Amino acid sequence: MDTHRDAHVAAVLSVMGTVLATDAFPATAAGYCDLLKWARKSGAVRRAGVEGTGSYGASLSRYLLTQDIDVFDVNRMDRAERRRRGKSDPLDAQNAARAVLSGRARARAKSGDGPVQIARMYKLTKASAVKARTQAINQLKSVLITADPALREELAGLGNAELFRTCARFTDVSSLEEVGEEAVLQATRITLALLAHRIGQMSEQIRDVDALLARLVDCHAPQLLEVVGIGPDTAVALLIAVGGQPGTVGQ
Repeated sequence: MDTHRDAHVAAVLSVMGTVLATDAFPATAAGYCDLLKWARKSGAVRRAGVEGTGSYGASLSRYLLTQDIDVFDVNRMDRAERRRRGKSDPLDAQNAARAVLSGRARARAKSGDGPVQIARMYKLTKASAVKARTQAINQLKSVLITADPALREELAGLGNAELFRTCARFTDVSSLEEVGEEAVLQATRITLALLAHRIGQMSEQIRDVDALLARLVDCHAPQLLEVVGIGPDTAVALLIAVGGQPGTVGQ
């Protein structure tokens, strides 16, 4: 299958490599069902090659796996080769099927459900929160570098935690109509307050996600936490690394 955001193109090949049919289907639950019914009109469907099983083809892959079909992840064709040959969704779909038929496509698609998929989503959320917090911290400290000397002296020597708490209290907006140095100082204090609040919000999100990850590991792979040196973060990384087979971690 050649997968896209709104539609997928599928091709059915015989065991001898003959193209039996090619068609396009919407990337919806009903579309996946219609695709499989259509493919089975040409015979039994046991294996499928899907481009982008971790992106546009993820939902289709999950559906096919629930229908007892072996799904293999197929790499998209090299861009230079695509430019040379020209873009053809039907041909891409046929090539995906041939990759499975020839054995070139060997990576089985991950199930994308259960605790492993939950862990992936939580890790994605945490990573974005960590990135946003780091950016806000860097911005706050950058603002301090060019701030009024008196304000810099007021905040000098504070550790990060106390610095953020102090800046978060700079919430007075009564002087916004002023001009000149006082207006710049007030704008600086407001900017520091907004950034400090953002840092606090991201820190709270990170703590919440960490708690979710800890509960996830405790429920689905508690044996990992019994190993010396392995905490929830490492345990979650191991769960994700082994895909949908967490039982292999302890082997």
